[in-house]
Amino acid sequence: MRIISGICRGKKLAQIQGYDIRPTSDRVREAIFNILGPGIRDSRVLDLFAGTGALGLEALSRGAKHSVFIDSAHNSCTTIQKNIALCKMAEKASMIHHDIIGQPLPEILLAEPFDFIFLDPPYARGYVEKILDKKKIADILAPKGIIIVEQSHSESLTNEFSGLDIYRQKKYSKTLISFLKNRQ
Repeated sequence: MRIISGICRGKKLAQIQGYDIRPTSDRVREAIFNILGPGIRDSRVLDLFAGTGALGLEALSRGAKHSVFIDSAHNSCTTIQKNIALCKMAEKASMIHHDIIGQPLPEILLAEPFDFIFLDPPYARGYVEKILDKKKIADILAPKGIIIVEQSHSESLTNEFSGLDIYRQKKYSKTLISFLKNRQ
């Protein structure tokens, strides 16, 4: 796994071995960032269920001004810190060890809205719905912000979430990527 584009292009990232670890493939990550385009520059990014931090680090490499990484697994947090250091992005990155499912949103997330929120939880556990519906993610999304959800193609995402609309979906092999924005 590597950074695809930007100032850290080609940088190999540390990985985590484990049953629940399913990093976003380079192909899917490249497709996501091609869709997002230059809007990533100077943005604030939240990487939920960050795993290795690849999505948030890709955003930083492409010019995002700050990425916040959240994961509940100690191994993931250690790996994210390692990858932040590998990419020399410590000044632009914040790591929060937090159970986003079992606990309220950390107060620090409420300070300034995010332009992009990456949501890539373990598949087939219903976490996407819990986060989008019960955690009020729309409240921390900038007015023109985008939530990017990665899930199994066998899971469906409805347009029933408070304040959010699905405006685009793409399938890549067994992965479904959904793009959501604030309801206008």
